[in-house]
Amino acid sequence: MNNDDALQFGYDLIRNDVLQDVLGSEHDHLLYWVGKSIARKQQVQNEEEVIDFFSRANWGQLTKVKEKQSEKHFELIGDWMGKRDKRVYQLEAGFLAETYELLTSVSTAVTYLQKKNSILFTIHFDRKDTLTINPTAII
Repeated sequence: MNNDDALQFGYDLIRNDVLQDVLGSEHDHLLYWVGKSIARKQQVQNEEEVIDFFSRANWGQLTKVKEKQSEKHFELIGDWMGKRDKRVYQLEAGFLAETYELLTSVSTAVTYLQKKNSILFTIHFDRKDTLTINPTAII
């Protein structure tokens, strides 16, 4: 086992087993809100920085695949996918939801579809629900 594999194993162990045991039945729901909290603490200024954040956080390679007026679609790939990947991607979904709320000042929600070797995220924008973001309250 090389060093990268060992680091990935440790990360997967904490994320997939320890957090599931600690959070129990609320695991998925809480991870979404933790992702939103991370986005408020680790703010990015644009889409390029969102993509870079995923890489730096070792969450995988994020790529925008499509954009509509009320949606953005991203694909996430990583070396661990397709190899008995049992994680949920609520942490990443929550991060994307909060990040795009901060960037656009409109209400957002994120859903995802797990494919064999990738995750497809859809960011849904409710342009009728504008938000007033207080920059000092974000930190």
